[in-house]
Amino acid sequence: MANTDNSSLERYSIITEKNPREITLLRGNGCKWLKCRFCNYHLDRCLDEEQNFILNKEVLDKVSGIYAKLEVINSGSFVDLDAKTMNYIITKCVEKNISEIHFECHYMHKDKVADLRKLFAGNGIDVKIKIGVETFDSLFREAYLVKGIDTDSPVEIAKYFDEVCLLQGIPGQTSESMINDIETGLKYFERVCVNIMVDNGMPIRPDPRVIKNFIENVYPLYINNNRVDILLNNTDFGVG
Repeated sequence: MANTDNSSLERYSIITEKNPREITLLRGNGCKWLKCRFCNYHLDRCLDEEQNFILNKEVLDKVSGIYAKLEVINSGSFVDLDAKTMNYIITKCVEKNISEIHFECHYMHKDKVADLRKLFAGNGIDVKIKIGVETFDSLFREAYLVKGIDTDSPVEIAKYFDEVCLLQGIPGQTSESMINDIETGLKYFERVCVNIMVDNGMPIRPDPRVIKNFIENVYPLYINNNRVDILLNNTDFGVG
């Protein structure tokens, strides 16, 4: 069902470290995949497009253009946002002299990316697209996480996407596998965002031993890497 109780969600923040930018958590009509065994973000959705636009406009009106960069997330893909919201995003980018915008997208919508880039390029705005790959071990990703990415090739994924999110701290991962995922991400993508699993009531739960392993053996290797964001909690960007 649609989730219309948004009182506990922070929807605007400013990221000052590594890749400084403003970030907004908007609301769309919901992720279309809905099969990931670790994710409950899709609960932040509403089928009423007018109500979504009212909420999203209020959030977007907080954007100042301080860094000329904006990240827009919406607990799904950019295709889940209504047309009025998308048009208003462009309006705010032009108004605030934002030259670079980041969106998120599931692999199933990859063929929509080119049109989005063209739409924003027409307004002088460079688009960066982030995908949640979670891991480049395709068997683990699809059999265990049920992510819905039908290729095992990072090169193929990178044809459409600029940035990649990884999920770490879950059962079955080792320091070697986590490092390999980050290194693969750095090789083929502009930026890597590592999300440490938190318990959200979904079937896949965080593994404290794996998280301890990450903190001791992986975290120190990348904490100062300007191309790697590490979220030990899923609200570390200030939204959520």
